[in-house]
Amino acid sequence: MLPDHLPREIVFHGVLLPTVGALFLLAMLLSWGLDRLLAGLGVYRHVWHPILLRISLFACVFAGLALIVHP
Repeated sequence: MLPDHLPREIVFHGVLLPTVGALFLLAMLLSWGLDRLLAGLGVYRHVWHPILLRISLFACVFAGLALIVHP
């Protein structure tokens, strides 16, 4: 179970960064990895508009990470 109070900022070399910014970068990396996997499997050949799938994939990953950290 997650604690009631999670840090809203991350200290990086003395600079306070918002947690959402770090989640955004993590979501970008995870989405890039999933994108490479889907491209390797040939999923994009069967999709009407691949860029919409990529954007929605990123949105789902980012929202899922944000909900884990900030329920």
